[in-house]
Amino acid sequence: MTGEPKELDTSPAPSMGASEKTLRVLEAAILYDRFTDIVEETGLPKATVHRILATLAELKFITGDSDRGYHPGSRLLGIAGRAISRLDISFIAEPIVEKLVREVDCTVHVGVVNGFEMVYVIRKDSSKPYRMASRVGLPMPMHCSGMGKVVLASWTSEQVAQLVAEVGLPPRTDKTITDPEQLRTELANVRQRGYALDLGENERGTVCVSAPIRDHLGRVMYGLSISSLELEYPGSTIEQFAPQAVAAADAISRALGSSIDRASA
Repeated sequence: MTGEPKELDTSPAPSMGASEKTLRVLEAAILYDRFTDIVEETGLPKATVHRILATLAELKFITGDSDRGYHPGSRLLGIAGRAISRLDISFIAEPIVEKLVREVDCTVHVGVVNGFEMVYVIRKDSSKPYRMASRVGLPMPMHCSGMGKVVLASWTSEQVAQLVAEVGLPPRTDKTITDPEQLRTELANVRQRGYALDLGENERGTVCVSAPIRDHLGRVMYGLSISSLELEYPGSTIEQFAPQAVAAADAISRALGSSIDRASA
């Protein structure tokens, strides 16, 4: 037999004040080492911050003390590791990409680094009748694609030299950069602008503007591109969508846990 149904608990939920304070102190303790900086960041009384830090340390969410500074603890690192392992770039980026497609009415791609190649993981088409030749899972060279160049722009000169030595700079069209020195100049321009252009370098008749996507460690592991036909956007006119590409890529980066510090990128 089943027992009497339990009476619903209609008591008011506890105040979120204490929880919010704890989360603010935890976030500040991860961002700052010194106790005084944590207090300043949270805006809470010293006694309150000290008490919350002691509790977080006891529960192993942080480690350290006010003299040595605070750092993430084993319990927090374990949770963070499991959370990161479950990240799915396609799931995270898709709503941002769909919104971008509606704004620019061009095909939008997201690609991921795979060795010395980029691989498409998202492709969303515009409302226009033509379709790009790209497809999800298709690999492409880094030196002649917009999203490949935004990744290469974040690499050291030694890493770029290794790519040149191991896979070369094979021509895809008559506009492909095949000279290492010219590639270095192009990557310097990409770093300065914050985005890259592909003006028929990877495929004849297609153009794109691309922006970097950073992971939780600030590494450029992905790229986003807005692509169209050269007939529709001749010359470098596709560059008009650079602000939208950068904004969407930054939104995805933030969703992946990046702080997007472009000054030090």
